[in-house]
Amino acid sequence: MKDKKFTVTAHSGCMDTPDNSLESITAGAQQGAQIVEIDLRFAPDGTPVLSHDRPKGNEVTLEQAFATVAKYDDLRVNVDVKECTEQLAQVYTIAQKHGIADRIFFTGLFEEDIPTAKKTCPTVPYWLNMDVRPALLQTEKYLQSLVDKVKNCGAVGINMNKNNATDKLVAAFRQTDLGISLWTCNTTDEIRFALSLRPDNITTRRPDLLKSVLK
Repeated sequence: MKDKKFTVTAHSGCMDTPDNSLESITAGAQQGAQIVEIDLRFAPDGTPVLSHDRPKGNEVTLEQAFATVAKYDDLRVNVDVKECTEQLAQVYTIAQKHGIADRIFFTGLFEEDIPTAKKTCPTVPYWLNMDVRPALLQTEKYLQSLVDKVKNCGAVGINMNKNNATDKLVAAFRQTDLGISLWTCNTTDEIRFALSLRPDNITTRRPDLLKSVLK
């Protein structure tokens, strides 16, 4: 991860578009984000759909989302898994169909979800979500335990709330080949703070603002 370029992820609903919509994917791509985020759940009939909460019907399907992503060269997809079941295998199958199997990765996975993710989509990379204990983030032993947990899970890195990120935490991960992704930074102050920590990725609903601050 140390040698990889910094990336911008357009959060679902970026640029004031509806969450988990095709418009959101298009807006993120048009704003120059390298990655777009979608939330994944499964409809009652097992169809993978874009939804943060329990599907109510008429959601955009994963099939439609991946077809839209495929229109943009090199655009990657952060599939934020809200429901980790055996049905997850469909994600890789649909990605293959649209020629973007090498452009997807998972977030939203906690330690207990890893066995299912590995079984159903063994070649799809994933970032580990963790509930960190802010009061211990200045403790070297605790920081090392976080690094060890991410490494032992086989994850690319840690995906975490920007409010819990610290210089010491980033430094602990910088000593490894693991990455750090921060969410969700939407204001100028939030973006500047996140950038000061030098993460590998920042997720934002305002990719235009983030790029402006970068300039």
